[in-house]
Amino acid sequence: MNEDEMARLCHIGFGPVLAQRALAGQAALPVTAQPMRVLEVHRETLRLHRGDAEIRARTLPRVMRALEEHGLALAAGDWVLTAVDEHGAWWVHARLEPMSHLARRDGDGRVHALVSNVDTALLLMGLDDDFNLRRLERFLALVQGGGVQPVIVLTKADLAAADPARMSARLEALRARVPGRTEVFVVNAKAGEAAVALTPYLNAGQTLVLLGSSGAGKSTLTNTLLGGSVQDTGAVRASDHRGQHTTTSRCMFLLPGGACVIDTPGVRTLSPADGDASLAASFSDIETLRMNCRFRDCTHAQEPGCAVREGLDADRLRNYHKLLREVRRDTVSALQRREQVGEWKARGKAAHARLKAKRGEA
Repeated sequence: MNEDEMARLCHIGFGPVLAQRALAGQAALPVTAQPMRVLEVHRETLRLHRGDAEIRARTLPRVMRALEEHGLALAAGDWVLTAVDEHGAWWVHARLEPMSHLARRDGDGRVHALVSNVDTALLLMGLDDDFNLRRLERFLALVQGGGVQPVIVLTKADLAAADPARMSARLEALRARVPGRTEVFVVNAKAGEAAVALTPYLNAGQTLVLLGSSGAGKSTLTNTLLGGSVQDTGAVRASDHRGQHTTTSRCMFLLPGGACVIDTPGVRTLSPADGDASLAASFSDIETLRMNCRFRDCTHAQEPGCAVREGLDADRLRNYHKLLREVRRDTVSALQRREQVGEWKARGKAAHARLKAKRGEA
C-alpha cells in the first residue's frame, strides 16, 4: 500500500493498526484485494467506499458463514478486504477486526451488530417528552461497554427555552445521574451552531455515530453536519412527542471537513451485548461505593450498612438492578433456562407441600 492509497483511506478513518491487519489479511487473498469501508448494509449487497469512490459489493458465502459461526455480522463502519472477479463484480473476502464495535441484545437474547470502528457516540435526547434518564443510562452502558467515548447531546433547545425552569431542572437531574467526565451539549439540531459546538469531534479521519430514540433529532443533526438535506426527517406526534422511524438503516456519511458520521434508526429494545462488563463501565460509581459496604457480597437491595444505597440516587440504583436482571436473563443458554425453570417448579412444589403440611392436609 503506497502513500497515496494510505492518505486516501485515512480520510475515511483508516489508521496504522488497521493497515497492519489489512496487510496480514491480504497475504492469502487475490492480489486485487483492497481495504474498503462499509457505508451501508443491505439484504444482498453492501455499499462501500474506497476513499475516492463508492462501489457495490456482495459478500462471499464462506465469509458470511464464518461470521455467523462466531455470532458476528457486518455493520456500517466495518473495514473489509474486497476484490474484483473476472466479470467485474466486487466481492468481500474478509472483515478486518474492528477497533471498536457496538452491538445490542433484543428481547430474545439475540445479538445485533450496530456499528464498528467509531471514535465517539453522540447520544441524542430531546428536551421535550423524549427526556428519559433511564433510557440514557442504557445507551451509556451500551457505548462505554464497547469502548467508545460517549457525548450527550440534548436537542430541541429552541422548544425547551420556552420553559427555562423546567430545562434547568432537567439539566440538574442529568448531571446528578451522569458521570462528571461525560460532556453534555444543549443544541438546536436544525441550527448551524450545533455543528460549531461539536467541532472538536469532527476532525478528519474521526468517526461518530448518532444514537437515540426515534424523534430525538438524529437525522436532523446529520443533515446539519452535512450542510444539506440528505436524510429524511419526520415530525413527532403532538400527543406524546414520539417520533417515527424515518431512518430505516444505519448509514455512514462523509462530512465536508473529513469526519464520518453514522446515522441510525431508533431502537425499541436496547440492552448491552457485553453483559456485566458494560454495566461496570457505565455504573462505575456503584463499583466505587460498594467498597464501603458492610458486607463483601452486598447486593445493594436490603442489606444493612449498604454504602451504595446511601450514596446513590434511588432511581439510578433501580435502573441498575433492572439492567443487571435483563443482562443475566438474556445471556443464559437455552439449557440454563430449562434448568432455571425446573428449579423454580421444584421450589413451587416444595412450598406447596410445606403449606399443606402446615394446614394438616394429607
